[in-house]
Amino acid sequence: MERINNLYFKIRNRFAFRLPAFYSFCDSRKSFLKFFLAGCFSGALDIFLLFIFHGIFKVEIVLSTSLAFMLAFLVSFFLQKRWTFRQFSHKHTGKQLPIYLANSFIGLNFNGLLMHLLVIRFGSWYILSQIIVNLLIGLYNFFVYKYLIFRKR
Repeated sequence: MERINNLYFKIRNRFAFRLPAFYSFCDSRKSFLKFFLAGCFSGALDIFLLFIFHGIFKVEIVLSTSLAFMLAFLVSFFLQKRWTFRQFSHKHTGKQLPIYLANSFIGLNFNGLLMHLLVIRFGSWYILSQIIVNLLIGLYNFFVYKYLIFRKR
């Protein structure tokens, strides 16, 4: 977590001094940018795990997608709660985690359905398909996280 924060502040300070207009634009959209960076990390982990399960161990594509998605879930929850939405209290975690988990299972089913369609039905490359699916699910998740799960109380 400290490495991610350090990287974030390093990039932020560089933009603040060199490109003040760009910094102002980004600063007003800070939660989305942090969500995006945390999502990119979780998404990269998801794709890496997909490659391990399907590409190396030859596990069936939908099962591989599901396993990778569930493991990336744990990383994603931690990053979104603590870093993106700056919620360090454990007070609401008992309510947030089940909703986050339910939302993830919705995403998991959506992920499996889209991967089945893109890979098996349309013959798309599984890695490119997963990137497309992750972007779609990510956009949906931002709004669910911001306005439902991690909303300011």
